Amino acid sequence: MSDGFPPQNGAGEPADPSRPTPQQPADGWQHSPGWPAPAAPLTQQRPPRRRRTGLAAAVVATSLLVGGGAGVGGAAFWDATHDDPAGTSSASPVSTSTVANQSQSPAADGSVESVAQKVLPSVVKINVAGQQGEASGSGIILTADGTILTNNHVVELAEDGGTLKVDFNDGTSADAEILGTDPLTDTAVIKASGVSDLTPATIGKSANLGVGEGVVAIGSPFGLDATVTSGIVSALDRPVNVGSDDQGNSTTYPAIQTDAAINPGNSGGPLVDMTGAVIGINSSIRTAASQSAYGSSGESGSIGLGFAIPIDEVMPIVDQMAQGETPTHARLGIRVGDDEAGAKIADVTAGSTAADAGIKTGDVITSVDGKKITGADSLVATIRSYRPGDQVSVTWTRGGEPQEATVTLDSDATSSAG
Repeated sequence: MSDGFPPQNGAGEPADPSRPTPQQPADGWQHSPGWPAPAAPLTQQRPPRRRRTGLAAAVVATSLLVGGGAGVGGAAFWDATHDDPAGTSSASPVSTSTVANQSQSPAADGSVESVAQKVLPSVVKINVAGQQGEASGSGIILTADGTILTNNHVVELAEDGGTLKVDFNDGTSADAEILGTDPLTDTAVIKASGVSDLTPATIGKSANLGVGEGVVAIGSPFGLDATVTSGIVSALDRPVNVGSDDQGNSTTYPAIQTDAAINPGNSGGPLVDMTGAVIGINSSIRTAASQSAYGSSGESGSIGLGFAIPIDEVMPIVDQMAQGETPTHARLGIRVGDDEAGAKIADVTAGSTAADAGIKTGDVITSVDGKKITGADSLVATIRSYRPGDQVSVTWTRGGEPQEATVTLDSDATSSAG
């Protein structure tokens, strides 16, 4: 998977981001050489003069060659070569900048600085190695003894005999093992070995978010650990589909969209509100094709379209994984496709809650609990935001006529339908 709409979930973060690739040309400027100073005209023979003029000419010629990039400034170089007799003064005293005696003031409450100070101790870098290579991502500390929340796509490389290593904010490291994974919500829980007294993150409420609200993202983009970026909530309940599991069930969630810079390696790290409470798990980005200065094309990094999994929707699943249980998800018992009016029913499983409600193949679901359904991903993401056993109101059309029913959602623990 990649960090964008399909593929878009941020997998394959480079293990060595510092190594340039054809899509990552060097950033440095190449300096042009200076032009030599012109020779003096030989129109008249002059008696030899003092050495000062020759040295001054050397200074001029040298400055033309090195430009402004020399390590020694022009004034320092002139002092070293000027040979006026002692006691003479032909230049004004050099003025220097005043160095302020400024102490660091405490971070203001609600500032990005204060949020970073609070959250950084609860964020880790996760290094993953497996048969297919190496990668890195981020994670959120849940318990003082090392339970950590991250993305499934961050750790899946280590599922078949691979290894996990966690780097903490204080510079220490520990090995880790996978406690549980959930491809359908792209979440996973791991446990670091032999650690204690860690700083668990504060879990907030994603349901309380508003569009335009300030947020902060923390993680290890391109392996750069403890990186802090900030922005706002750009949209809520954005349906994001990042692929499917081995059974063909889509990994779709109702994402928090943000313009805080998120890049490969941020995956699994927290998106927090301005109190420092975790309200989402950074998971995917939308990318755009880019053209390098050398004519090669590739995928860009952050373009201000980042997506996080709302924490409210996944905490029950996280609790199941932490306890070693198989995660469960809410389902209607249908398979759907896109339609201009909503999500069109392609199949209804016999005995499912949808079948009991009278929903039939060919019907088009237009809303769930008053939330507009714009297509298949929209419906799947909306249903995934509930838990098995929840009651929801479903509105659909048949032959242009609206119908409505209240249904009790199934669990995929007992139903194989979508």
